Amino acid sequence: MSERTRDATPRIPFIGAVAAIVALAIAIRIALWPTPGLTGDLDQFVLWVHGLATGSFGNAYDQNLSFPPVMAWIWGVLAAIEPAFRTVTTSAEPGIRAIMKAPASLADIALGLVVIWHLRATRRWAILGGAAILLHPAVIDVSAWWGQYESIYVLGGAVAYVLAVRGHSLWAAAALAVALMTKPQALPFLVPFGAWFLARDGWLGAVRAGLVGAAVIVLLWLPFLAAGGVQGYARNLAEYQGDIFAILSLRAWNAWWLVQEAFAGGQFVSDQGAVVGSLTLRHVGYGLALLGELAVFGLAYRARSARGLAYGLAASVLVAFCLLTTMHERYAFGALAFLALAFPDRRAAWLALVFGVVFTLNLLAAVPPTPEVGATLPVGGPLGVAGSLAMLAILAATIAILRTEAVESAGSRAAAGEPTNAAGKCDAVPVEIVR
Repeated sequence: MSERTRDATPRIPFIGAVAAIVALAIAIRIALWPTPGLTGDLDQFVLWVHGLATGSFGNAYDQNLSFPPVMAWIWGVLAAIEPAFRTVTTSAEPGIRAIMKAPASLADIALGLVVIWHLRATRRWAILGGAAILLHPAVIDVSAWWGQYESIYVLGGAVAYVLAVRGHSLWAAAALAVALMTKPQALPFLVPFGAWFLARDGWLGAVRAGLVGAAVIVLLWLPFLAAGGVQGYARNLAEYQGDIFAILSLRAWNAWWLVQEAFAGGQFVSDQGAVVGSLTLRHVGYGLALLGELAVFGLAYRARSARGLAYGLAASVLVAFCLLTTMHERYAFGALAFLALAFPDRRAAWLALVFGVVFTLNLLAAVPPTPEVGATLPVGGPLGVAGSLAMLAILAATIAILRTEAVESAGSRAAAGEPTNAAGKCDAVPVEIVR
């Protein structure tokens, strides 16, 4: 029997539970806003906002801004509404830190509400999924303590997912474009969404979705084109990737952290080291990730179900995190949201629990809130090895479940004699059941 059919949670207690979770989530974040967070990053962000407050918005990328245009728009809004940014150039003031952290925290709340709304037909799962985002220590740390903006691009991906599985492919493509133009870490989202658009809407539908996404990207870049914003962003990104962060693993527990542990005792190792001829370790990472993403694409294409897309998104994020070089510890963030969107499914719940524990430990070990935590949770050594192996096991489990979804979905379509059109469009979404 469907979990949606069996869920008899009264409406008023459900609304009350959601309100209580949201209120607690907001209170925790507001309490953390004035804290220093990642001071170096926050100082850099404040300096960019100062540049937007004192200069031309269209010339944003004359600065060494390393984010695509959505963040330039968000910081431009902050520069416009807070006069202090005309003189402030660091995050030394608690009030400035709170303003800088507010957009990510608001995105946290919106992300949790999207999950709750998506799962609202199964109210107990909706409460669980919402709490898994809104009250998750990793989500709170990254946004309200560190002052990082992971939740903003993940929110775009989650909105795209909710729209796509309800048949609004073009709106989903627009939301996906916003996610891609928030941070480059959203690029793995393209793989399962590409498979979804192709499987559900055929080649023509996939092209239409691509054109809509491209149009949104052009609109977001429009104010910066005349001043060479795209070229400036590419130059800035190349500088960061080539000179500053050319490291195998930037404290991310993944396959490359195991390499750093084995050959450098956990110390940073450049990913520019040659393997054969001009082939570097970064190229090896590209190759491994490409193979992983091709597998995810094929399985997501075969699954063609809402749950299959959620698992595909989680798997794609984890492939990039585990197999690419230059990964920071927080870049697995998206898997938290997409595993929650795979509810109602007990496999997803257990996987989200295990992943959440490992991910949180990685964050705390990479940037300890206190010296005592740092001593208890060293990022390297046996804990780092165990965490890296656990992340790889979580990736393998996610792909295995995605494969099961693909096999079962294909079998269900064949057994039902479900028609597909000439473009390969599937005419029905398989019923989601709890496992």
